Parts: sequence; C-alpha cells; structure tokens
Amino acid sequence: MKKVFTTGQVAKICKVAPRTVSKWFDSGRLRGYRIPGSQDRRIPREHLIKFLKEHGMPLGELEEEGLHKILVIGADKLFIDRIKELLPENDDYKYEFANSGFEAGIQAESFHPDTIIIDMAMGRSDALQIASNLRKKPDYETTLIIALASEDEASPEALSSYGFNEAFKKPFDIALLAERINTLVDEKRANM
Repeated sequence: MKKVFTTGQVAKICKVAPRTVSKWFDSGRLRGYRIPGSQDRRIPREHLIKFLKEHGMPLGELEEEGLHKILVIGADKLFIDRIKELLPENDDYKYEFANSGFEAGIQAESFHPDTIIIDMAMGRSDALQIASNLRKKPDYETTLIIALASEDEASPEALSSYGFNEAFKKPFDIALLAERINTLVDEKRANM
C-alpha cells in the first residue's frame, strides 16, 4: 500500500494531466509537501483520498485500500445484522461471509480481509483449523482474527495458541466487539 504519491501518479489516478495536479497543489486545494532542494511535489495518501472525496471524484484503486474489510465466518444472521448496524458499510467497512472452512479459504484469498471473525459455534475443530491455517500464511500475519467462543469454552485466552488475537465469550455485547474493531481501524489508519 502506497503512502505517498508523486504528481504523475496522482494524475494517473485522477485521469488528468500532471500539470493539473501541480495547479491543484500550488493553489492549496491538494495538500502535500515539496522535496527539500527540489520542485518535486509529494501527496500523502490521506490528503489524496480526502481531496478525491471532497470533489466527488472516484477513488479508483484507492477505494479498496481505504476500506476496512471484515470476513465473518459461521455467524448467524442476527449477529451479522447487528455488526453491520454498528459498523455500517457506508463508514468504510466492507463485509464478506463464509459458512464453511472451504468457503472461508476462498473468501480470504480473494477478499484480503483486515479482520476475520470466526464463530466457534460452526464447530470448534473447524474454527481452530481455519485460524491456524490462515496464520501460517504471511499475508495474514497482521490480520486481526477474533473468536466468538461458546459459553462452555474453558479458557478463551488459550485460543491465542491457535492464531486468534482475541476471543469474545458468549453471551457478549456486540457493541464491545464493534468498538474493539473500530479502535484497531483507527490505529491502523493513524499508521498509514
């Protein structure tokens, strides 16, 4: 994921001439900085995204990167509806769903989620297998993997040895889970 763009790269994204981007920059409409000792301009990604949104321009390839993608595996419709209500898609969240380990693998490969929520009610061994398989792949080293553990799960903390970052033991407040995801998204965006 690119953090800083040249005027030429911004021009390609916006489908305009590089000179137009330079004019936006020089007039202060598009924020960024100049390379010391040079006339070259650089535009940080957050300023570019803000500029594109303010002017109703398509985000193109930046759109996917600006979203926080959540893959929900094996959860019931009530949970899915509630989490979508608390983390709406129009607030930069995007969802995909899977009901089996096989489906989860396919969705993870094509969707590249930032957060994966696995409901252990789908079957404890399946859920543990999914989490450990994902953790073995370098693409998912930093992905947040959350377990929705059943009431009879002896020690939700022990799930970390299978690759889960966190476990929420049922019954739990879905708003707390949404708040935790929101916090992680904010931290991630601060580091962009």
